[in-house]
Amino acid sequence: MKNKVQSFFPVFLLTLFLVSQPACYSFKGISIDPSIKTFYITLFDTLPNDAPPTLGQDFTETFRDKIRNESRLNLKDTDPDIDFTGSISSFRVTSEAPEPGETTSFNRLTIAVSVEYINNRDEDNKWKKNFSFFANFPADQNLLDVQDNLISTINDQIVEDIFNFAFTDW
Repeated sequence: MKNKVQSFFPVFLLTLFLVSQPACYSFKGISIDPSIKTFYITLFDTLPNDAPPTLGQDFTETFRDKIRNESRLNLKDTDPDIDFTGSISSFRVTSEAPEPGETTSFNRLTIAVSVEYINNRDEDNKWKKNFSFFANFPADQNLLDVQDNLISTINDQIVEDIFNFAFTDW
């Protein structure tokens, strides 16, 4: 019995050491080339006429904050290693879940964003993709009353999706 414990102990210590090393595994799954140090996100244009005028600016700031807070990259507006550009391509409200009497039980706000990613250190590493998300609100509420909270929720999710697509191997 003593020999099993003695032979197990060094393996246990080695495993504990390897798991405790920060370079072994990241629980966030972020995978950014170590040579990449900087990023820039150009102000997103708001294309839909019915969208709030500050939607593009709010989205851009949410996106910048996400990368600053959850990666080691630094924001740099001249000659960045990674560059994001894009626009808010859709902002629409639709009626959902019809009920008898030509009414609906809730409405849905959907926002779509078109994004282009360019890795200036690797010309082959670039992509263009559309991302969208929605949030529902009761049909008896005015959009203007709930718009700020809905936009915040939608922006957060779209930014999360873009971040994961750009920086994770999941």
